[in-house]
Amino acid sequence: MPELPEVETVRRTLSELIIGKSIAEIEVRWPKMIKRPDDVLQFQDALKGQTIQDIGRRGKFLMFSLDDYVLVSHLRMEGKYGLYQDGEEAGKHTHVIFRFSDGTHLRYDDVRKFGTMHLFEKGTEQLDLPLSQLGPEPFSNEFSRDYLAEKLSRTNRMIKVVLLDQRIVTGLGNIYVDEALFRAGVHPDKPAKELSIEEINVLRDKIIATLNEAVEQGGSTIRSYLNSQGKMGMFQLKLYVYGRKGEPCKQCGTPIEKKTTGGRGTHYCPNCQPLDAGVSADA
Repeated sequence: MPELPEVETVRRTLSELIIGKSIAEIEVRWPKMIKRPDDVLQFQDALKGQTIQDIGRRGKFLMFSLDDYVLVSHLRMEGKYGLYQDGEEAGKHTHVIFRFSDGTHLRYDDVRKFGTMHLFEKGTEQLDLPLSQLGPEPFSNEFSRDYLAEKLSRTNRMIKVVLLDQRIVTGLGNIYVDEALFRAGVHPDKPAKELSIEEINVLRDKIIATLNEAVEQGGSTIRSYLNSQGKMGMFQLKLYVYGRKGEPCKQCGTPIEKKTTGGRGTHYCPNCQPLDAGVSADA
């Protein structure tokens, strides 16, 4: 599933491609993708004639700001946007097509059909699901050391499970939680409330640093992820643990192990991230 860096990369590339374009019509080939409003015809009618003013991001959600509405889009597992010239034939996995007045169109492709779209009147998008219950952005002032310490002190859940909770901090997923925990020297199964203040401070810094590096590299090309211009992210070349089961740790040479934590496949180094250890800030 694309995480914050991948979605941010899509946001940036789409911003270069479609801001200022006006929607002439919308074709919806898989109505179940449209979650709000319930009536697909109402969704189509509302978007006709609207101009894309800006594209934002909240966690893993894209936010298309139009004249009167905000379209909130979640890519889920394998959703992709691409800009094409009219006349270029859409594929079998194309489910929504936004046709622009200039002869181009934006296609949303999704092999698994898990993606979602919610349309809100402008200014109301944060008041209801899916955005209303999201925690702070990792890059925001709200994601402070005090905030994180307070949240972790309230739960005995494993730290990986807590960081995957979008109500605590939004945008993190399996890849970058594994990477941040490795860089902080924290075992993924450690109970959140047992982290020391020093560990929490380092972990917060490593979360931000890991995401910043990934954004700079255009995200990670895991499975079928590409950005909106068909380019691969390169951060996968810098991954320390994710997807490297059995390979030597880049810091100590110990084979990377994979286990299940909270139902999610989890990669870690048993030497650099011992369950009863403190902080490692080398990575």
